[in-house]
Amino acid sequence: MATITNSFIFKSPASISVSTHPIKLLPLCSVQFLSTQTQTQSSSTCAAVRGSSSEQRRVITRATSSAASGAKKASDERVQKVHSIEEFDEALRAAKNRLVVVEYASSDSLESSQIYPFMVDLSRQCNDVEFLLVMGDESDKTRELCEREKIEKVPHFSFYKSMEKIHEEEGIGPERLVGDVLYYGDSHSAVVQLHSREDVEKVIEENKDGHKLVVLDVGLKHCGPCVKVYPTVLKLSRQMADSVVFARMNGDENESCMQFLRDMEVVEVPTFLFIRDGVIRGRYVGSGKGELIGEILRYQGVRVTY
Repeated sequence: MATITNSFIFKSPASISVSTHPIKLLPLCSVQFLSTQTQTQSSSTCAAVRGSSSEQRRVITRATSSAASGAKKASDERVQKVHSIEEFDEALRAAKNRLVVVEYASSDSLESSQIYPFMVDLSRQCNDVEFLLVMGDESDKTRELCEREKIEKVPHFSFYKSMEKIHEEEGIGPERLVGDVLYYGDSHSAVVQLHSREDVEKVIEENKDGHKLVVLDVGLKHCGPCVKVYPTVLKLSRQMADSVVFARMNGDENESCMQFLRDMEVVEVPTFLFIRDGVIRGRYVGSGKGELIGEILRYQGVRVTY
């Protein structure tokens, strides 16, 4: 790991110099380092699975057992079956700003039948996430819906908030499905959700006097590595609540967020900024769980040997 040789102070928007060249944000599949400076790179929502990879495995194991035995779940009433465009649009409207997870399936798809028990299991544990099922080959109306939504292969998962599609996946397994629901559905955990530059400044100011370490997770809406590492962030936010504040920002949420990323010279995601006493002490770029934990401990003053 590279050593921090200099830190830079978090500045107000008026005093930050903005880069004039365009920056392309690249999702990482492994740990990378920036060369621009020396640095190292709830409510009831998903209560049973939030933030723990071991808990995720228990969810997957339970669903796997049910699928393997061929036994139908006793109840899947929380998964709403949708039979037409009108029903689909009404379900999205009724969900308002809650996360809606839609599985597009077909009766002759083995993959659809295998993934469905996992979605049923998630629906029981994620009480403020809505789950919809569309059987594409059920009727002309469902085929029309799939055509409108440009669904070409099943199973296909789409994620919506406020009637806007925010993410979609094809050919994913149970672990990725759980991770996606955690990432896009989290609004009640200990991780502070930031939606503007002003939100960032508020979090830093609130924790300046208490000398707490602030870990800011910067990502993008459609970033696989960001999704991959987020359950670890959730878990750490609970375990380190007394000494560390965790916050998250999606850079492509709005222009204010994107401008913040430019100001901080974030060119790859996920990027974690480590802030104490109003000063950015360093950063880690990547989705390695062990490396992230090691960097957090290091900035807390714990000696870490690599």
